[in-house]
Amino acid sequence: MASSPGSRKQLLDQDAIMAWIFLAPALLLMGVFILGPILYLFYLSFTQGSFTRSGIYGVGLNNYFRLFLSPDFWQILLNTAYFTIATVIPSLIIPLALAVLLDRTFALRDILRTAYFIPSITSLVAVGLGWRWLFQTQGPVNHLLTQLGFDPIPWLSSTTWAMPVLILLSIWKQLGFNLVVFLAGLQTIPQSRYEAAQLDGANPWQQFLYITLPGLQPTMVFVTVTTAIFTLKSFEQVYVITGGGPLNSTNVLVYYIYEQAFSQFDFGYAAAAASILLAIALVLVYIQLKLFEENESINN
Repeated sequence: MASSPGSRKQLLDQDAIMAWIFLAPALLLMGVFILGPILYLFYLSFTQGSFTRSGIYGVGLNNYFRLFLSPDFWQILLNTAYFTIATVIPSLIIPLALAVLLDRTFALRDILRTAYFIPSITSLVAVGLGWRWLFQTQGPVNHLLTQLGFDPIPWLSSTTWAMPVLILLSIWKQLGFNLVVFLAGLQTIPQSRYEAAQLDGANPWQQFLYITLPGLQPTMVFVTVTTAIFTLKSFEQVYVITGGGPLNSTNVLVYYIYEQAFSQFDFGYAAAAASILLAIALVLVYIQLKLFEENESINN
C-alpha cells in the first residue's frame, strides 16, 4: 500500500529533518557500540572455533543444544535465580523502610542519604577483597562468633554459606542507589493525601499501606527491574571472593560465560550463554515497560 502524501510530508518536513540530524550522532554511536556487538554476539553463538589461524565455522544451533543438555548450565541457572531473588527482595524492603524513615527525618536526611549512597560508588573489587578478608576462616566475623560462644563457620568454603556472603555484599552494594530512588519517589506523593488521611484518623501504618505504597508503584517497578538486572550481571564479587566455588555453588551466569570464553576459549558456547542472559534482561525490560504503560493508563 502506497504511503499517503500527508505521511511523506510529515517524514520530510523541516522539524523531522532537524530531529534526524540531531539524533544521527547518538544513533551512530548506538549502532557501533550496542547494536553491532549484539548482532556479532548472535553470530558467534552459531559458530565454533577460535580467533586463530584455524578460524571459526558455523555449527547452527549446536551451542544452544549443548547448553540446554548440560547439567552444569542448569545448576548455573538455579544459582543465578537463587542469587537474584535473594538479593532483589531485601534490596527493595530495606531501602524502602530507610527511605520512609529518612523522609520524616529532615535534619539528618542529607547526611544519612550520602552515607548510605557511599557503597554504590565504591569499587566492587576493593569491597570484595575486604569482604573476603572479613569472612575468611580466621577473619573478624568468625572471631566475633567465637567471642559470642558460637562455632566458627567456614563461610567461603561451604556450599551452604558461600552464596549468602555474596548475596549480603550485593544487597549492601545496591542499598544506597535504591534508597535515593525511593526518596525521590516519595517526593512525588502529594502531602495533602497524608493530611487528609490524618484527619480521617488513619495511623502511620495505614498511611503507608494505602498512600505510600500505591504512590510508589512506578518507582517500585523501576527499582525491582534495575536491581534484578544489576544482580544478573554480577561478576566482580564472584571473581574476587569465591571464584564460582566451592563445587560450583556460587557460579552464576555471567561468571560462567567468562569461564567458557576466557578459560576454555569456547567463544561460540559462551556467546550462546550470553544470548540467553540478554534474552532474560530484555524480558525484564519488557515487563517494566508494560507495567509502566498500565500504570500510566490507570492514572490517566
